[in-house]
Amino acid sequence: MPLLIDRADFANPQLRAFLQAHLDDLAPTAPAESRHALDLAALQRPEVRLWTVQDDQCIVGTAALAALEPRHEELKSMRTDPARRGEGIARRLLDHLLQDAKDRGIERISLETGSMEFFAPARALYLRAGFTPCAPFGSYRDDPNSTYLSRRL
Repeated sequence: MPLLIDRADFANPQLRAFLQAHLDDLAPTAPAESRHALDLAALQRPEVRLWTVQDDQCIVGTAALAALEPRHEELKSMRTDPARRGEGIARRLLDHLLQDAKDRGIERISLETGSMEFFAPARALYLRAGFTPCAPFGSYRDDPNSTYLSRRL
């Protein structure tokens, strides 16, 4: 069965568990003040658009875009099921989000991710997708635990 990318259904209990696993995975990677993942409530705010990737009705990936300022959004909550990493799911989802943003007139996508080894595959994905290092944006401040990247669409 092909992968299905669609806007998140917050009534789906599988989504809640998948997002909690994301937060649990991130917890040991940095001190609390250096972790910027959105929780379930924050992902439901009107200025956030969350997508899921499903394979045979099982969620295998998530990613969100959150408004920062006019025509500038932030990539958030990017996660692939650990058992499915390396299959191209994240790249397909990232491409989907970038196209959605472009279709809506967004001109720039920025993101914050960890600077630790745990996040090396994510940083490599973003760099291959055309993101480049940038200064902290929005409410972020310099933090040795964070890497900031941005891409014009």
